[in-house]
Amino acid sequence: MKKRIIMSILGVMTGAVSVAIFKMAAFGVDPFQSFMSGISKLIPISFGTLYVIVNAVLLTFSLIFDRHYIGIATFINLFLLGYVTEYSYKFLQWVVPEPSMPLRIAFLIVGIVIICIGSSLYITADLGVSTYDAVALIMANKWKIGKFKFIRVCTDLCCVILGTVMFIAGGGHIKEIPTIAGIGTIITAFFIGPLIEFFNVHLARKILSSNSDTQAGEHKI
Repeated sequence: MKKRIIMSILGVMTGAVSVAIFKMAAFGVDPFQSFMSGISKLIPISFGTLYVIVNAVLLTFSLIFDRHYIGIATFINLFLLGYVTEYSYKFLQWVVPEPSMPLRIAFLIVGIVIICIGSSLYITADLGVSTYDAVALIMANKWKIGKFKFIRVCTDLCCVILGTVMFIAGGGHIKEIPTIAGIGTIITAFFIGPLIEFFNVHLARKILSSNSDTQAGEHKI
């Protein structure tokens, strides 16, 4: 259980930092953060506080349809991720105030890899997932609508569209759209689901099974 908790915390915190890295790349954030960027433009309160409010609404969805996905990681995500993202971004801006194009591309690549690894870690730990991840998981595993990776693509696309509409409605300029819904967003919208599954199989589940094997060996000794 202790190692599952560590995987959950590490996964959530890694995901939070990855969002800040996406923002530094300025090629578009991941789909849910694209939605959050749009709504934060429409509702001018701090990002961390708004993140808690939106996720509290999504938490209600999970409470109604499948509480299995609510756990320690859910509440870590709910109360900390927005603030960790906010202050990580401020720190990165302080370190690299004007990143060059090659550095922005590097930020994009690193951000994509890190967000997928983080999501994989806390989903596999099975101590709760983010309220947004729970939506696709409930549709896939509870409602049996389809495979997770395909449902995730659909929910991601909905987030990008809604985020862009709210961004414009909130007074955002069209030329600024690529910073919240750009090439990085497109990549994550179509590939984050399959990439999470890849890291589930090749990383997170192996870590968890090796932990179990180690514990079993200790009991035998």
